[in-house]
Amino acid sequence: MVLLYKLGLTSHLKRPKVLKVILSLRRPMSSSEENDVILQTTNNKGIITLNRPKALNALNVSMIRKIYPAMKKWEHEMSMVIIKGAGEKAFCAGGDVRALAEAGLKGDHIGKIFFREEYTLNALIGTYSIPYVAFIDKITMGGGVGLSVHGPFRVATEQTVFAMPETTIGLFADVGGSHFLSRLGGKLGLYLALTGHRLKGADCLKAGIATHFCESSKLQELEKELINCTSPETDIKEILDRSTKASKVESHQFSLAPHLEQIENCFSAATVEEILVRLKKDGSEWAIRSLEILSKVSPTSCKVIKKELEEGATKSLQECLIMEYRLGTHFCDRLEFYEGVRALLIDKDQKPQWNPPTLEGVTQDIVDYHFAPLKPEEELKL
Repeated sequence: MVLLYKLGLTSHLKRPKVLKVILSLRRPMSSSEENDVILQTTNNKGIITLNRPKALNALNVSMIRKIYPAMKKWEHEMSMVIIKGAGEKAFCAGGDVRALAEAGLKGDHIGKIFFREEYTLNALIGTYSIPYVAFIDKITMGGGVGLSVHGPFRVATEQTVFAMPETTIGLFADVGGSHFLSRLGGKLGLYLALTGHRLKGADCLKAGIATHFCESSKLQELEKELINCTSPETDIKEILDRSTKASKVESHQFSLAPHLEQIENCFSAATVEEILVRLKKDGSEWAIRSLEILSKVSPTSCKVIKKELEEGATKSLQECLIMEYRLGTHFCDRLEFYEGVRALLIDKDQKPQWNPPTLEGVTQDIVDYHFAPLKPEEELKL
């Protein structure tokens, strides 16, 4: 419980709900699974399969510690790498946040270790010297986005569901979110980050999350074609372009197209409070729905994310990940994240007691605290 003494957080332990967070998370951490990642090579191609289908392929330290060294090795031995998810429901539904919360409340630093190793893997993907193809079929959220969006080829299907829902668990837009979300165009990235809005199917292509598209029934066939190609450096784009064209998604209208002007107008406000004012003034069904969502998420997360994306817009991916590691470290020292996990994943009462409970209560000092540099030896080195 030593983590909660920072910023006077122990005063909140008197609340019954907070005590419930601690008690409900006291169970053994998710154990390492021998086959949680399957690594294969064929035709001078490396294939990574995330293999925790019952957990929606949620990413944990065990998986990262298999993927990273394999990718480092393959970078000098293989001609391309493909990553995909096992099962019928997800590519990767995110990081195993329940395990991180369990550990954090017992004073274990696994959360900081997880962020350090996850972001190091994200940085590798963003600078990989051989082609890297991610099949983002079905649920792709949080950590799953980090495993895909920084690579040059991301293939969505009609079953893809993308989201960055961190505000619902009192966290921030991590895995390089400050980099890619701030570059989606206009204020779309900020809207997606604050509301956790889900993009489905071809919308992922239209928004720039995916680079290509394939019908899910033809994904296995596409994988075989990629594995059998003789010159990946030149063949991959041609193969994926052909798949996208065959799917006839170019004519698909982006579902958020009718609201892009509203998103730009409302989410370009200088403060989160002003965003709410503009949404209220807008008064449309879309605006009312957005207000309802924002009334339930973490006020601290919202303000941190707004600053995070503003900072990330002018930083490289590596600089963004270093900044995000600071954010992750500081969030691990606060109760907000643990309360969010309790409400969403443990009790599932959907009634988190955020602290502070209002945007007005989230002072600039609180926001700045999350961005504060760490001790030199604790900073992320990339």
